[in-house]
Amino acid sequence: MGFPTANIDAPKEMEDGLYVGLANAKPSLIFVGIAQTFGETKRFAEVYILDFTGDLYDQEIEVEIIRKLRENMKFDSESELVEQMKADELLAREFFTSYNLSN
Repeated sequence: MGFPTANIDAPKEMEDGLYVGLANAKPSLIFVGIAQTFGETKRFAEVYILDFTGDLYDQEIEVEIIRKLRENMKFDSESELVEQMKADELLAREFFTSYNLSN
């Protein structure tokens, strides 16, 4: 869908939703929950590191949550989800810019 992510186990103590945070000290979006749009039933977490290029397979990453952006949502289609993800990314970039945490 154009947003490469690192999939990790979801922390049990976290509420489901979308968060801004840092992954390996880089600005990131972190989704925690069940991917309802695709009929998933397993809870997980996905980390999208803004502007990251490279390979994270079989590597450990350190994730720090800063702030919750929104609740988990179910979308009627993949295209609606992608549009929301683009809006979420813009919000995250604004957040990091305003706090001088951009790459």
